[in-house]
Amino acid sequence: MPEYLNVVLLSLFAGAAMPAGALLARLDLLHPAFLTRQARQFIVAFGGGALISAVALVLVPEGAKKLSVLPAVLCFACGGIVFYFLDSALSKLKSSAGQLAAMLSDFIPEAIALGAAFAVGESTGLILALLMVLQNLPEGFNAYEELVDSANLSGNKVLGAFFCLAIVGPLCALTGYFLLADAHEFVAGIMLFAGAGILYLVFQDVAPESKAVNGGIPALGAVAGFLLGLVGNMVLAPT
Repeated sequence: MPEYLNVVLLSLFAGAAMPAGALLARLDLLHPAFLTRQARQFIVAFGGGALISAVALVLVPEGAKKLSVLPAVLCFACGGIVFYFLDSALSKLKSSAGQLAAMLSDFIPEAIALGAAFAVGESTGLILALLMVLQNLPEGFNAYEELVDSANLSGNKVLGAFFCLAIVGPLCALTGYFLLADAHEFVAGIMLFAGAGILYLVFQDVAPESKAVNGGIPALGAVAGFLLGLVGNMVLAPT
């Protein structure tokens, strides 16, 4: 089997975890006794933990090792700022797309990185695919319930959209495989930008004790704190 077909299948499998999580959420909404309150809270927390793991274990390390300090700082800082304004705009529009944005903000760059990793023969491709599955399942669950509960969308429309989103994975992975395999710095910048966005969304939309009712400055502070740690690690870590 050609290697690019492996890339397509792995990314499609990872993307299919999103509608799989949405189906579980649909079952939970139709049968409220299916999951306990603690089980729902666990799924939400698991999704937040999976997002943080994507930032700490994949997006930031892989991005930082291919960029010097200043470009890395700029990409990460821009990601936090852009997602701050995006979140503010969604709040003014009374949109509940925070979980959806969080889900896509790690899925897209990771799918690109998966394709690029296979193209250059790195061993991180399979690890990325597994991590994407573990993230997308709870994220699909959280995003489906959030959108159906507060966005005035029918369950069938949301579920159909999630199946369409699963196709984004192979498209991004093939882009990484054929077009961006040699654009190491560009892919690294995307990963750091997305990592900051994910970190912002986790603290603003997932971590309840850090969320401000009328603003996202505390969540932006989390991005700044992580950025300080990133700078320290890049400056002080042995090369």
